[in-house]
Amino acid sequence: MSTIAKNIAKVRTRIREAAQACGRDPESVGLLAVSKTKPAAAVREAHACGQDDFGENYLQEALNKQAELSDLALTWHFIGPIQSNKTRPIAEHFAWVHSVDRLKIAQRLSEQRPKQLPPLNICLQVNVSGEASKSGCTPEELAALALAVSQLPNLRLRGLMTIPEPTSDLAQQHAACARLRQLRDDLNLELDVLSMGMSDDLEAAIAEGATWVRIGTALFGARDYGTPTH
Repeated sequence: MSTIAKNIAKVRTRIREAAQACGRDPESVGLLAVSKTKPAAAVREAHACGQDDFGENYLQEALNKQAELSDLALTWHFIGPIQSNKTRPIAEHFAWVHSVDRLKIAQRLSEQRPKQLPPLNICLQVNVSGEASKSGCTPEELAALALAVSQLPNLRLRGLMTIPEPTSDLAQQHAACARLRQLRDDLNLELDVLSMGMSDDLEAAIAEGATWVRIGTALFGARDYGTPTH
């Protein structure tokens, strides 16, 4: 068994045990393999282990992989910060976008989504930790943004995403994820997705209701940021 296959098996076990520990169906938690900076060969190997959903941060790198892997039935998620001049290829080549944090970007994605494709699944990124270095709308901006995005054609607002401040403190991990869940529930919209939890905090995220956990390092090993392609 390859290293990636072993890692996928380990992460799936972690997801199953975390879900069972809080009385959730393990099938209610999706594994999003974060393949940024990793070669197409690693994605192909993960797919051979039954992994279909992949998250990318860098547009050109993602488009190159999509072309190389066009023979596979993969679902691509864009999870990085979005510049206005990148919205058209994102709208054309992805099924999910987890990182919408302002209305202008959502409007462009809606306008540029090809009519022959299903609505683009959207998560709004919320900066629950208030870090200046992180993308995301503030909790105070969320309600107005969610209402506006929910009314755009060619998009389907599914839920919220966050990248909490890294911490090994379990209580703080739970608190950040619980904040996102509460923000979603307070919106009173039909939202079924919480995209939160990474390699080091997926157990806390699942306990607080995560439906997508975004896992990179625990699947593919440490990333090489030497020459990221944006």
